[in-house]
Amino acid sequence: MSALSDVARIAQVSKATASRALSGNGYVSAETRDRVVAAAAAIGYVVSSNAASLVTGRTRNVGVVIPHINRWYFGDVLEGIESALIAAGYDLTLYRLSADAAERRRVFEYFLVRKRVDAVIAVGIELTSHEVGLLGSLAKPIVGVGGAIDGIATFSIDDVAAAALVTEHLISLGHTRIMHFGGDQGNEMDFRVHSQRLAGFTQAMDAAGLPCGDDTFRATELSMPGGYELALAVLADPRARPSAVVAGSDEVAIGTIVAARQLGIHVPAQLSVVGIDGHELAPMFGLTTLAQDPGGQGTAAVERVMAELDDEGRAWERTWSPYPVRLEVRSSTTAPGV
Repeated sequence: MSALSDVARIAQVSKATASRALSGNGYVSAETRDRVVAAAAAIGYVVSSNAASLVTGRTRNVGVVIPHINRWYFGDVLEGIESALIAAGYDLTLYRLSADAAERRRVFEYFLVRKRVDAVIAVGIELTSHEVGLLGSLAKPIVGVGGAIDGIATFSIDDVAAAALVTEHLISLGHTRIMHFGGDQGNEMDFRVHSQRLAGFTQAMDAAGLPCGDDTFRATELSMPGGYELALAVLADPRARPSAVVAGSDEVAIGTIVAARQLGIHVPAQLSVVGIDGHELAPMFGLTTLAQDPGGQGTAAVERVMAELDDEGRAWERTWSPYPVRLEVRSSTTAPGV
């Protein structure tokens, strides 16, 4: 079995220098670090994380709590987190929360509090004050992604502003008969994404003096099948058909476009469609959308964690930071009747 002494001998440095170079703790010149890393790779030497943690007090492991791993937004956030952690030389321990209250309690009261992690990142989970207190007892960096949480630094887009902006885009093109295909208000996600996006739509419509009420909103599951089924039902009646649709998500928007094509409705000449998210399939469908870059939000969360770990003595502000978005205009929107 290869030992640190072998690495030091091949790299022609002391064991202490080899240890600093491989652990990242303490100054070592770039040239020496490269030589030590190359020597370690040549003989297959791997630093023991347990031994390193005894010296540094760190596990180089971050706990990530997430409700879903097979949905686009959560998968992209997780990918951004994982890539950033790997680049920083950290491992990731994933805890997927189900709807079961007892299981959620075990994750927070046992796994995260008692297990050894250097930090915690909560994705798309609206933590309770009790859970915030439990995580606070770790005295380690805690960062959230997806919405504002009191007492924790969090990153997310402003859902109200996002929905208002895409609605304003349609209004600026001349549309007056606009509908919102959004999430069910009685089946909210954490951080009230459904109601916030409806609020943004309503805000923009009211500001433009356009009719907005029960006739301009339809609820659906925020998925492609959900958007498809709703659009088939609504668009099939030419008397009630809008000239434009603000979808609560890109997946709903894509489902709407597919349904419109099936009904012989041309997008955008007869129906303009906008989404919110920046889904990877948006360019394929020519979808105009407000891109929120979930992977970038995950990366930002890791960068904040690393900054807090590197400067533990600083009094960090723990507030919500709105993540920047960009309107990507494509071929799914145009002026009405064009």
